[in-house]
Amino acid sequence: MVIDADKCTGCQACVVACQSENNLALNEENRVIERRAKTWIRIERYWEGEWPNAKARFLPVLCQHCGNAPCETVCPVWATYHNPDGLNVQVYNRCIGTRFCANACPYSVRYFNFWEPEWPSPMDRQLNPDVTVRTKGIVEKCTFCIHRINRTKRQADRDGRPVADGEVEPACVQACPTTALVFGDLNDSDSKVSELSHSKRAYSLLDSLGTAPAITYLKKVDPSHVDEHEEHGH
Repeated sequence: MVIDADKCTGCQACVVACQSENNLALNEENRVIERRAKTWIRIERYWEGEWPNAKARFLPVLCQHCGNAPCETVCPVWATYHNPDGLNVQVYNRCIGTRFCANACPYSVRYFNFWEPEWPSPMDRQLNPDVTVRTKGIVEKCTFCIHRINRTKRQADRDGRPVADGEVEPACVQACPTTALVFGDLNDSDSKVSELSHSKRAYSLLDSLGTAPAITYLKKVDPSHVDEHEEHGH
């Protein structure tokens, strides 16, 4: 996945789409106060400058599906591993809730279920039948909407053709009104996501940790930005 920070407006459409698509429990007020709210994708907001010239910066953060994922090596029951598509996946019925993976994740994108999820009627009728409802006592996180990936692959197999570039869209990508999120096969050099990942604006979150994230971010473009070094003649 590639996330273009220059296009993100912080609208939270991706957050809402993810919550609905993946049957995430409701984040009621008391859950937020207890710091137990769950969002598989969150929008981090940063402020740059001082009033009246302060500027808001937004950064969507979700599981980075790291190639060298620290969450995988600490799990004592192999509940999280890399699948053949390069995704960091979670086996819910194998998880015993040690939370080692959540503590090892430097991006804080794994969430422990402290309670059984509940939805008031009639909201319990809108749950996605393609996604498992996770129970109390296990850890969950972003899957890149793996059910959509698998469904598209099965359809492509039936049609006797490869999966086309852009044919798979996780809910967050589909909901983004500014196309700030782009999903595809990084191993396909002709894919859009591969092309974007080689942009001069590309960078990875916490790259110095050596986790090899599968998500590439594109830097914000600010024409009014003044480089302090250039300003002082350095």
